[in-house]
Amino acid sequence: MAEVPGTGAVAEASATQVRGPAYDGEGTDMTNWNDSELGKIGAAEELELRSERADGTLRTPVTMWVVRVGDQLYVRSVKGTEGPWYRGTRSRHEGVVEAGGVRKDVTFVEAGSGEYDDVDTAYRAKYGHYTTIIETVLTEQARTSTLRLEPR
Repeated sequence: MAEVPGTGAVAEASATQVRGPAYDGEGTDMTNWNDSELGKIGAAEELELRSERADGTLRTPVTMWVVRVGDQLYVRSVKGTEGPWYRGTRSRHEGVVEAGGVRKDVTFVEAGSGEYDDVDTAYRAKYGHYTTIIETVLTEQARTSTLRLEPR
Protein backbone atom coordinates (compact mmCIF):
# COMPACT_ATOMS: atom_id res chain seq x y z
CA MET A 1 0.00 0.00 0.00
CA ALA A 2 1.20 3.51 -0.79
CA GLU A 3 -0.21 6.97 -0.17
CA VAL A 4 -1.45 8.75 -3.28
CA PRO A 5 0.39 12.11 -3.16
CA GLY A 6 -1.73 15.09 -2.18
CA THR A 7 -4.88 13.07 -1.48
CA GLY A 8 -4.27 11.22 1.76
CA ALA A 9 -5.74 8.18 -0.02
CA VAL A 10 -3.98 4.85 0.07
CA ALA A 11 -3.71 2.61 -2.96
CA GLU A 12 -1.94 -0.63 -3.82
CA ALA A 13 1.25 -0.08 -5.75
CA SER A 14 3.52 -2.50 -7.48
CA ALA A 15 7.31 -2.40 -7.15
CA THR A 16 7.42 -0.82 -10.60
CA GLN A 17 5.15 2.03 -9.56
CA VAL A 18 7.02 2.67 -6.33
CA ARG A 19 10.57 2.37 -7.64
CA GLY A 20 10.19 3.82 -11.11
CA PRO A 21 9.73 2.59 -14.66
CA ALA A 22 11.47 -0.74 -14.18
CA TYR A 23 12.88 -2.68 -11.28
CA ASP A 24 15.14 -5.69 -11.49
CA GLY A 25 14.21 -7.17 -8.11
CA GLU A 26 17.79 -6.69 -6.87
CA GLY A 27 17.33 -3.12 -5.66
CA THR A 28 18.42 -1.53 -8.93
CA ASP A 29 16.16 0.77 -10.90
CA MET A 30 16.39 0.25 -14.64
CA THR A 31 14.96 2.09 -17.62
CA ASN A 32 13.30 0.15 -20.42
CA TRP A 33 12.03 1.06 -23.85
CA ASN A 34 8.28 1.57 -23.94
CA ASP A 35 6.22 -0.23 -26.59
CA SER A 36 5.79 2.89 -28.72
CA GLU A 37 9.54 3.63 -28.79
CA LEU A 38 10.40 0.00 -29.57
CA GLY A 39 7.84 -0.12 -32.36
CA LYS A 40 8.88 3.15 -33.98
CA ILE A 41 12.63 2.67 -33.74
CA GLY A 42 12.44 -1.03 -34.57
CA ALA A 43 10.41 -0.30 -37.71
CA ALA A 44 12.61 2.57 -38.87
CA GLU A 45 14.78 1.80 -41.88
CA GLU A 46 17.69 3.74 -40.42
CA LEU A 47 18.82 5.23 -37.14
CA GLU A 48 21.01 8.24 -36.44
CA LEU A 49 23.53 7.67 -33.66
CA ARG A 50 25.52 10.38 -31.89
CA SER A 51 28.00 9.25 -29.26
CA GLU A 52 29.30 11.49 -26.49
CA ARG A 53 32.92 12.57 -26.42
CA ALA A 54 34.90 12.41 -23.16
CA ASP A 55 33.93 16.05 -22.51
CA GLY A 56 30.21 15.23 -22.91
CA THR A 57 29.69 16.94 -26.28
CA LEU A 58 27.98 14.97 -29.04
CA ARG A 59 29.79 13.73 -32.14
CA THR A 60 28.41 14.20 -35.64
CA PRO A 61 25.49 11.82 -36.31
CA VAL A 62 26.14 8.56 -38.13
CA THR A 63 23.32 6.86 -40.05
CA MET A 64 23.04 3.08 -39.70
CA TRP A 65 20.69 0.12 -39.63
CA VAL A 66 18.94 -0.83 -36.40
CA VAL A 67 17.18 -4.05 -35.44
CA ARG A 68 14.83 -5.10 -32.70
CA VAL A 69 15.07 -8.44 -30.91
CA GLY A 70 12.25 -8.80 -28.39
CA ASP A 71 12.39 -5.72 -26.18
CA GLN A 72 15.93 -4.77 -27.16
CA LEU A 73 17.42 -2.65 -29.94
CA TYR A 74 20.80 -3.33 -31.55
CA VAL A 75 23.29 -1.73 -33.96
CA ARG A 76 26.53 -2.99 -35.52
CA SER A 77 29.52 -1.56 -37.31
CA VAL A 78 30.38 -3.15 -40.67
CA LYS A 79 34.00 -2.25 -39.85
CA GLY A 80 33.80 -4.03 -36.51
CA THR A 81 35.33 -2.69 -33.33
CA GLU A 82 37.85 -0.66 -35.37
CA GLY A 83 35.08 1.34 -37.09
CA PRO A 84 35.27 5.06 -36.27
CA TRP A 85 31.72 5.44 -34.95
CA TYR A 86 32.06 2.28 -32.83
CA ARG A 87 35.31 3.54 -31.29
CA GLY A 88 33.50 6.80 -30.54
CA THR A 89 30.96 4.95 -28.39
CA ARG A 90 33.74 3.58 -26.16
CA SER A 91 34.81 6.88 -24.54
CA ARG A 92 31.65 7.44 -22.44
CA HIS A 93 29.37 4.59 -23.57
CA GLU A 94 26.55 7.15 -23.87
CA GLY A 95 24.91 9.11 -26.62
CA VAL A 96 21.69 9.90 -28.44
CA VAL A 97 19.81 7.94 -31.07
CA GLU A 98 17.02 9.12 -33.32
CA ALA A 99 14.75 7.04 -35.54
CA GLY A 100 11.07 6.78 -36.38
CA GLY A 101 10.38 10.17 -34.81
CA VAL A 102 11.87 9.10 -31.45
CA ARG A 103 14.94 10.79 -29.97
CA LYS A 104 16.42 9.07 -26.91
CA ASP A 105 19.48 9.29 -24.67
CA VAL A 106 21.06 5.85 -24.55
CA THR A 107 23.85 3.81 -23.07
CA PHE A 108 25.84 1.64 -25.50
CA VAL A 109 26.25 -1.84 -24.04
CA GLU A 110 28.42 -4.50 -25.65
CA ALA A 111 26.19 -7.42 -26.55
CA GLY A 112 27.27 -10.88 -25.50
CA SER A 113 28.14 -13.51 -28.09
CA GLY A 114 24.99 -15.37 -27.02
CA GLU A 115 22.94 -12.52 -28.53
CA TYR A 116 24.64 -12.56 -31.95
CA ASP A 117 22.53 -15.26 -33.61
CA ASP A 118 19.22 -13.56 -32.77
CA VAL A 119 20.60 -10.23 -33.97
CA ASP A 120 21.79 -11.90 -37.20
CA THR A 121 18.29 -13.28 -37.72
CA ALA A 122 16.76 -9.84 -37.14
CA TYR A 123 19.14 -8.23 -39.65
CA ARG A 124 18.32 -10.90 -42.27
CA ALA A 125 14.57 -10.49 -41.71
CA LYS A 126 14.60 -6.70 -41.86
CA TYR A 127 17.32 -5.97 -44.40
CA GLY A 128 17.64 -9.22 -46.37
CA HIS A 129 16.18 -7.55 -49.46
CA TYR A 130 19.48 -5.62 -49.71
CA THR A 131 21.07 -8.74 -51.14
CA THR A 132 24.37 -7.12 -52.10
CA ILE A 133 25.10 -5.57 -48.68
CA ILE A 134 23.31 -7.57 -45.98
CA GLU A 135 26.30 -9.87 -45.53
CA THR A 136 28.45 -6.91 -44.38
CA VAL A 137 26.61 -6.82 -41.03
CA LEU A 138 26.77 -10.59 -40.61
CA THR A 139 30.55 -11.05 -40.68
CA GLU A 140 32.39 -12.08 -37.52
CA GLN A 141 34.06 -8.66 -37.55
CA ALA A 142 30.66 -6.91 -37.51
CA ARG A 143 29.18 -9.32 -34.98
CA THR A 144 31.85 -8.45 -32.39
CA SER A 145 30.77 -4.80 -32.59
CA THR A 146 27.14 -5.53 -31.71
CA LEU A 147 25.84 -2.91 -29.29
CA ARG A 148 22.59 -3.04 -27.36
CA LEU A 149 20.98 0.38 -27.03
CA GLU A 150 19.65 0.91 -23.51
CA PRO A 151 17.60 4.02 -22.76
CA ARG A 152 18.69 6.25 -19.92
